Amino acid sequence: MSSRGKPGSLADWWWTVDRVALVLMLALMGIGLMLAFAASPAVSGGPHVAGDFRFTAKQMVYALLAAGILGASSVLSLRQLKIAAALTFAIALIGSGLVLIIGNEVLGAVRSIDFGFFSLQPSEFLKPGFAVLGAAIIADRQPLPLPKPLVTFLLIVPAILILLRQPDVGQTTLLLALWGALLFFSGAPLKWMGILSGAMLALGVLAYVAFPHVHHRIDQFINPDANGGQATLALKAFSHGGLTGVGPGVGTIKYRIPEANSDYVFAVAGEEFGLVLCGAIAILFCLLSVRLLLRSAGQRDRFSQLAGAALATVTALQAFINMGVAVSLLPAKGMTLPFISYGGSSLFAVALTMGFALAVTRQRPQLASRETSLFEILGARA
Repeated sequence: MSSRGKPGSLADWWWTVDRVALVLMLALMGIGLMLAFAASPAVSGGPHVAGDFRFTAKQMVYALLAAGILGASSVLSLRQLKIAAALTFAIALIGSGLVLIIGNEVLGAVRSIDFGFFSLQPSEFLKPGFAVLGAAIIADRQPLPLPKPLVTFLLIVPAILILLRQPDVGQTTLLLALWGALLFFSGAPLKWMGILSGAMLALGVLAYVAFPHVHHRIDQFINPDANGGQATLALKAFSHGGLTGVGPGVGTIKYRIPEANSDYVFAVAGEEFGLVLCGAIAILFCLLSVRLLLRSAGQRDRFSQLAGAALATVTALQAFINMGVAVSLLPAKGMTLPFISYGGSSLFAVALTMGFALAVTRQRPQLASRETSLFEILGARA
C-alpha cells in the first residue's frame, strides 16, 4: 500500500503523477489489443485463406514493453528528462540516417531497419525527443547568439532532409507541425504563425509535384473510387458496421483493406464495433489531450508548460490525421493511430511521448528556486 506519508519513489510517483491521464492511456492501449485480435486474421490470412493471431501475440508483447517504457519515462525528474530527450533525439537522428544505408525498401520508401524478429522505424522517436529538447531551448533563460526559434528550426533541419530522402512526408509534416506548436505556445506573433502555415502549404504543393506517391494519394483522395482506393473500402467498412458493428470477428470488408491492423485499424473498429467504439476512441483522445494541456498550463515553470503542451499536441494531431484519413476527410499519409495501431516502433514511441508528458506534468510542490539550464546540464556532462 502507498500513502502520502510514506516515503519512497513508487509512492512519490503514485501521488504526483496524473492518474487520470494514465488511465486514459491504458484504456487506449487496451482498445488497441482488442482491435489487434479483430484485425490479425485479416492481415495474416485473406477472404479465402484462414488467418491466425500471430500479430496479436506480437502486439501483446509490444504492449507489455510499451507499458514499461511509459512507466520508466514518467518517473524522470526535469533534469533527467532533458538529458533523456537529447539522447533520444540524437539516437533517432542517427538511426534515421542509417535507414538510408541499411534500411528495407517497402513500396518505394526506406523507413525501417529489419532486425529479423522486429522492424524498427527510428524516425518515430524524433518527435518526443524534439518536443522536450525544443521546449528546453526556448524556455532556457540563457541568451543565445541566434534567436531561439531559429535554433530549434536548425535542430530539425537534418531530420527533415533525412526524412525527405526516405521519403516520409507524413513524419516530416508532423515534425514541422510540432515545431509550429512550440512557437505558438511560446507566444510567437500570429503573423509569423500565418507565414509558417503558408510555408507549410507551399511545401505540400512541392511534395505533390516532387513525390509520385504523394501525387497518387492526393489524386486518390480527390477521386476515391479510382483503382478501388483504400478510402472507399474504409468507408464501406464504416457503413457495414453502422451504430453497433457487426460483431467481433464477423467483419468481412477488413479482409480487403490494406494495412488493416495499422493505418486503417480505425476502419476495422468501425466495421466490427460500430460508431460506438469509434466515438469512444475519439472521446478518449480528446479527453487525454485536453487533460494534458490543462495540466501543462498549470505547471509553474515555462519548460514544463511548453514541453507538456507540445507532447500532447503532436499525439493529438497524429490521432486526428489517422482517423481523418480513415473517414476520408484527409488524404492518406501512412500514419498510425497512437496506442492502437499495430507495430512496435509506433507503440514504443507514443509510450515514450506520453511518459515524457506524465513526467513534465507531475505535481512538484517543492520545485527548486532556479530551474537547471539545459546548457548547464550539457556543460556538466561534457
